[in-house]
Amino acid sequence: MKPVNVFVVDDDDIYQFTIKVTLRSIPAVQSTNTFSDGAEALEYIVVHQNEQDKLPDIIFLDINMPVMDGFQFMEEFVELLPSLQKSIKVYMVSSSMDPKDIKKAKRFEEISDYLIKPLNSKDIKEIIAKL
Repeated sequence: MKPVNVFVVDDDDIYQFTIKVTLRSIPAVQSTNTFSDGAEALEYIVVHQNEQDKLPDIIFLDINMPVMDGFQFMEEFVELLPSLQKSIKVYMVSSSMDPKDIKKAKRFEEISDYLIKPLNSKDIKEIIAKL
């Protein structure tokens, strides 16, 4: 299994901490970057768009965040994807089970799945195995 870079885009500090601990326990995870809103993550991706090794293989994206929420992030990310020359899987991860959020997420074919928080090690290993 090739090493993977994971981005966690979520404004909840406690969730960021717990998922980082979980990700560190998975040998295939090479690096983890955390961002508190979509704008921070997007800016990082734009700055490093020509550096494949710094781009994520997987993004775990929250919906509700300040500055730029998950859906706003996706609108801009979709525009940026063709210039990245890397396959990046996006998973919408939320505590919301609101059918409206799930339906809205399904409108983006670039979102691989809609997952309910919290993710555990088994969930993440299954996602990595699909790469």
